[in-house]
Amino acid sequence: MKYFIIVNPTSGRGLGGKSIHQIESNLQAGEVNYTLVSTERIWHASELAEKAACEGYDVVVCAGGDGTVNEGINGIMQARKKGFTKTAFAVLSIGTGNDFASGVGIPTDLNNCLKTLKENKRKRVDVGFVKGGDYPAGRYFGNGIGVGFDAAVGHEAIKVRWTRGLPAYLIGVVKTVFLYYNPAQIEIILDGTETIQQTSLMISVMNGQRMGGGFKLAPEGLPNDGLFDLCIAKTASKFRILTMLPHFILGTQKKIPEIQMKRAKNISIKSLDVTFPAHADGEFIGLNASHLTVDLLPAELEIIYAEK
Repeated sequence: MKYFIIVNPTSGRGLGGKSIHQIESNLQAGEVNYTLVSTERIWHASELAEKAACEGYDVVVCAGGDGTVNEGINGIMQARKKGFTKTAFAVLSIGTGNDFASGVGIPTDLNNCLKTLKENKRKRVDVGFVKGGDYPAGRYFGNGIGVGFDAAVGHEAIKVRWTRGLPAYLIGVVKTVFLYYNPAQIEIILDGTETIQQTSLMISVMNGQRMGGGFKLAPEGLPNDGLFDLCIAKTASKFRILTMLPHFILGTQKKIPEIQMKRAKNISIKSLDVTFPAHADGEFIGLNASHLTVDLLPAELEIIYAEK
C-alpha cells in the first residue's frame, strides 16, 4: 500500500504545519509506505491529489480542513475522469470545521485519524458536482453547498482570527444578521418535477449532515443514500433569524414554519432578481452568482473511515 499525504500547513490556524512531525512519527513507527508533501498555494492540494492518483498511489490522504479536503476530492475526481479509478481517499482532521470528516465517519482528532488510516476500513460515498458562479465548468464537493445567508456567514467567519470552528461561525452569524443581507428571489427546481419560488434567506444542499463546524443543516442526511438533503429557509426578520439559530445547532429546524426540508438528486437554483453568494464545502464558488446546477454522483468516492 502506497499513501500520498497532502498537508496544508495553514489549516487550523497553523495546526497543519505543527502536526507534520506527529504524522510522520506515527506512520514511520507503523512502517507505512508514504510520501508527504505540503501545499504551497490555493488548488495545490487538488493538483497533488490528481497527480498521485494518476501515478497509482493506493490512498490519497488530505491532512487539513474542509477546504483542503474539497481540493483533494476534486483532484481524485479529475483523475477518475482520465480512467485512474483505484485510489481511495482519507482525511487527517486538522481544520477549523472538519464537517466532511464528521459526516462520513472519520474521526475529528488526529490520533484517531491516524489509527483509522492504518485500519483501512473502506466504504463508498456520494459526491456532489456544482456548476455556476466562478465555476461554469463545475466543481466537485463532498459535504455540501450553501446559497445566501450561510455563504455570507462563512465569509465573515474566516475574518475571525482569535477562535475557530463553531464559535467563529456564531460570530459570523451575528455580524451577518446586522451588517448584511439582501436576500434574493429564488427559483428552485428539484429533479425537474418540483418548483419552489420564494425570497430565500438561505438554501443548503447537503451530502453530509452539518456545516460551519456544527450547524446541523441536514440532521437526517447520509453521504451514501443517493440523495441530497436540502434545507430551504424563507427570509425573516433579524430577530427571527437569531431565534432560529439554536434550531440549526440542535438539528430541529424542520419544526420552524420558515423552513422546508427536501430531498433530490438534481437541483437548479436560479435568482429572479439580485445575485447571491455561494460556497461549496466552505470554499467560495461565487460572491455574485445567479444560477447554479447541482448534481449527485452516487457512490463515486471510496473513503477510509472508522467503523462504529
